[in-house]
Amino acid sequence: MNVLISIGAFLVAICVLIIWHEFGHFVVMRAFGIKVLRFSVFFGKPLLRWQRTPESTEIAVGWLPLGGYVKPLDEREGEVPEAEKHLAFNRQSLPKRFLSVLAGPGFNFVFAIIAYWVIFMIGVPGIRPIVGEIRAGSPAAIAGLQPQDEIVSVNGHATPTWDTAVVHLFEGVLQSHRIEVTVRTPQHAERQLLLPAADTRALTMPGALLTGLGLSQWQPQAAPVVGQLAADGTARQSGLKPGDVILEVGGTALTGPGQLAKVLQAAPQQTLEILVQRGKQRLNLSLRVGAQEVDGKVVGHIGAELGYPAWVLQRLESEERYNPAAALGRAVVRTGSLAWLTLDASWNMVIGKVSLRNLSGPIDIARYAGYTAESGLVPFLAFLAIVSISLGVLNLLPVPVLDGGHLLYYVMEAIKGSPLSAQAEMTGQRIGLTLILMLLGFAVYNDLLRLFG
Repeated sequence: MNVLISIGAFLVAICVLIIWHEFGHFVVMRAFGIKVLRFSVFFGKPLLRWQRTPESTEIAVGWLPLGGYVKPLDEREGEVPEAEKHLAFNRQSLPKRFLSVLAGPGFNFVFAIIAYWVIFMIGVPGIRPIVGEIRAGSPAAIAGLQPQDEIVSVNGHATPTWDTAVVHLFEGVLQSHRIEVTVRTPQHAERQLLLPAADTRALTMPGALLTGLGLSQWQPQAAPVVGQLAADGTARQSGLKPGDVILEVGGTALTGPGQLAKVLQAAPQQTLEILVQRGKQRLNLSLRVGAQEVDGKVVGHIGAELGYPAWVLQRLESEERYNPAAALGRAVVRTGSLAWLTLDASWNMVIGKVSLRNLSGPIDIARYAGYTAESGLVPFLAFLAIVSISLGVLNLLPVPVLDGGHLLYYVMEAIKGSPLSAQAEMTGQRIGLTLILMLLGFAVYNDLLRLFG
């Protein structure tokens, strides 16, 4: 079922983003009076076609879900009647052609701004960046970070959640060998620290940033609390109730829901003796553990939500929420920051400072699409925004075949005073297509390593 959700969420995501990107080209071309022959979602031979009138734009759906295109009337691609030559793309002024091509990536950034605007108005839940154990001799230890310090800002950027902290730490690793970090102690005293980050390549390996810096997320020591119970779950059948605090399992004291989850997953179809605090009472219960299959492996499952007590959640949980005007400003800043970070990371991959293992292909994107879709509207919208920004930046790269390649041609035309020859453009297209296919192949290779490695 998870595979089907991932595929479905991936198709929804790329359909939404492709349609929006191509709509950017379409709406600007139509505004300039350019005739558009076809608006296609996906590449390849059309599987579906629709056209309101013989003179209107044909809407098509291709078979290859790797992109889409808008096909304008153009004398370079076929004969154009004399009466329609003024509507042809190639007859338009250089600024009109430039803006028509730029509109696609531009709409990607507009989509991200709208998505983040909605997200910041709804509210972004997260976990406060409170530091846990610090590895001895690590950059974090050298800087002087202490367990339970909360990271308040990184290089002047506020970090209300671990997600934002990680983004700004990654930016700091790319831009400087010393990162300015402001932390707040449990006693509410603030300190300014300098975090050394010399080995850029090692720190930018997938999943290596926090561990490489010697940081970890704080894991509070508190017995897990039972939340909602499934009607047919073994937790309810064994006598557990919402609000119960599970103190021990098999005589071993529990210090968090993660610890209990590991014990349960390792004990499918077993019965465990547990000690429960219910109000002022302490009860001994026999907890029967059910079983379910996850990624081809049978694990224990009791049909209960397990979490931290209220005092821990109050310390851990954070939320970014703003009024509409402030949310729009935050959305613009977030989009610009992530776009620059994407471009900066891409350039550092080219020069070898950032590991190419960070490249993700369709398999990894589909998995993340499924995960965020199952997590709710806000995570899925954030996923769409990040992918839209990535598509915008990617399409602006000066590689023939991409929008940025066409923009490069127009810049050369402005310098040269005349368009490039058809042969030069065709050669560039072949080179660009080869580069894109190589990049896609390497990204899929990375996906397979993450999936099976």
